[in-house]
Amino acid sequence: MITSKLLLKSLNNMQKIMAENKEYLTELDAKIGDADHGINMNKGFKAVKAKLEDAAGDSCDKILKTVAMTLISTVGGASGPLYGTAFLKASGVVEGNSISDETLVEAFSAAIGGVQLRGKAVQGEKTMLDALIPAYNTFKEAIDSGISLEEALEKSVEAAAEGVEYTKTIVASKGRASYLGERSLSHQDPGATSSYLLLKTFYETVSED
Repeated sequence: MITSKLLLKSLNNMQKIMAENKEYLTELDAKIGDADHGINMNKGFKAVKAKLEDAAGDSCDKILKTVAMTLISTVGGASGPLYGTAFLKASGVVEGNSISDETLVEAFSAAIGGVQLRGKAVQGEKTMLDALIPAYNTFKEAIDSGISLEEALEKSVEAAAEGVEYTKTIVASKGRASYLGERSLSHQDPGATSSYLLLKTFYETVSED
């Protein structure tokens, strides 16, 4: 179960990870995109941290909606609308001051649905979905099998990491990277990478709690 307190702690940790990986994500994006992914993600999560400073008493759905609206309004490029929509759709599934494991599965599914709808993308096009969808499928299967949330998240993160590696083997067919055609091969997708980093941070925060 994820409490509102643990959710806030996770989001604060995500801000730290985006700050630490700003240059790395931007370098990845420079090879196949606009060279601003790390800058945008850092800016967005910095704004999120500021917005959540007084959110200690907020419900999980309110927290997620605050994250969504902050990312949409502060992050440039595709990242803000995509991540913002993901958090917004997730906020519509959860309710109250805690999120059960089963509801977390539903929220994850809703988040991915939001990304697919907003980005008009599917798995296999060298996008964040190539990390998120395998992570979700693995997470759902693990939770359905009855293992602990921590173990399920660990398996999910491993699947996301494999998804990031997979993006190196395919040609981009969505976004700015698609303009490169075959030249996008061998480069990992920055959006898939940031998705992996956020999921890994969530898992590590839950594990520490």
